Amino acid sequence: MSLLIDAHSHLDHPLIIDKIDEIVTRAKNAGLKHVITNGINPETNRKCLELSKKYDILKCGMGIYPRNALKKESETGEFPAQIEDFDIDEEIDFIRNNKNNIVAISEVGLDFVNGEDSQQIEDFEKMIKLAMELNKPIVVHSRKAELKCVEIIESFKTKKVVMHCFSGKKPLVKRIADNGWFLTVPTNAVRSFQFQDIAKIVPITQLFCETDSPYLSPYKGQHNEPAYVTESYKKIAEIKGMDISEVINNVYMNWQKVFE
Repeated sequence: MSLLIDAHSHLDHPLIIDKIDEIVTRAKNAGLKHVITNGINPETNRKCLELSKKYDILKCGMGIYPRNALKKESETGEFPAQIEDFDIDEEIDFIRNNKNNIVAISEVGLDFVNGEDSQQIEDFEKMIKLAMELNKPIVVHSRKAELKCVEIIESFKTKKVVMHCFSGKKPLVKRIADNGWFLTVPTNAVRSFQFQDIAKIVPITQLFCETDSPYLSPYKGQHNEPAYVTESYKKIAEIKGMDISEVINNVYMNWQKVFE
């Protein structure tokens, strides 16, 4: 029985949702055991919950992505959906009420592409507190805010932390690993030196593989999907000089430590 994990995807995404049956079938055929599909606001949290109830290999992560950044992505068309305003505390209650239906508080974090944002910091701190209260891992987005994210998480002393698609410099990668947190190697590690370095620096006991579907595809011109996570495993095996089955077993043990 295969034990592949895709630790981060967005299978409710408008670009791929209409092919979800085929995508799940291909994932199973590729040997995936668990795929986390992540919400980023009230609408997507509910969609991911529905998907996890419908397909046995899908697990639900619920979170609140940096709100201003998401609005901006919606306006530019990067995220092809209308974004409605919402009350964060109401959404936190919804997540709390669904604690038995989720495996992580995800995707949350900071995105300072358009500058530092105190609202994002406040939201992020609420998400960390929620993760600690529910004893769930937190999966963190940290674009252009890598150091700030690390410092905030350190101040809370939480341990079940997964830094998703981390783009900070090598000393910060090392600091994260020294904190005992986890990092992901996404499928575009086939060509990204940043993610190859993460695979090199971070012990196998602190790595996850992810697709971030439909983004970061290893194959140019194609939307990403969980079946392609095998590319991350292959790249880690190549960089660390390990047998692929050893990588698979280690990442699965990381899953058991963090998400079960």
